[in-house]
Amino acid sequence: MKNEECKMKSSDRRRPRFLRGRTALALIIFHFSFFIFHFPATAQHRSDALDDLLQQVPMATVFALKAFDIDNATPWTELTLTAVAAYAAGVAVTYPTKQLIGERRPDKSDHRSFPSGHAMFAFAGATMLSHEFGHASPWVTIGGYGLATLVSADRLVRDRHYLHDVCAGAAIGIGATELAYWLKKRLIKNDNVDLSFTGQSLSLAVRW
Repeated sequence: MKNEECKMKSSDRRRPRFLRGRTALALIIFHFSFFIFHFPATAQHRSDALDDLLQQVPMATVFALKAFDIDNATPWTELTLTAVAAYAAGVAVTYPTKQLIGERRPDKSDHRSFPSGHAMFAFAGATMLSHEFGHASPWVTIGGYGLATLVSADRLVRDRHYLHDVCAGAAIGIGATELAYWLKKRLIKNDNVDLSFTGQSLSLAVRW
């Protein structure tokens, strides 16, 4: 009897995979419901405010799912450092390139069209979401990249970017995140990194 009870308890612990699927589905609905209300016929005349928010949703979802303890074994320190490294690498490539190339936007508002910063942030977050939670359900990966693609498409519809701008931004975002994970695997060990936040300052100590 005891063995049977233990087996039932262990099977109950594995059952969250079903719940993870529901969580992923809720995530997809959340992502795409944002866009249903974000894509009116007067798209060209909207400000960038909602795009600025949506580009951060994939990365914010990584930390939200981690906070809810959704099947993720990555320590907070590693997760935070990887996110910071991915964004830092993406920004270091994207914004100097904007200044260097000086491509005029389709709406003629300025000369910072290439590459797309919104696509970079959105795809960086989607790539990290796939790394951290893609194993829980393929819909997590589909949702992250789906939202990143829609953010990029919206930049085209609103004449904020050309197609090659968003493609380059997406490539930079994906590449920057993959680089961050490559560096994490080769340079950083859990025992050698201390990250602390006091409420007023963030301190990082790395021992080699």
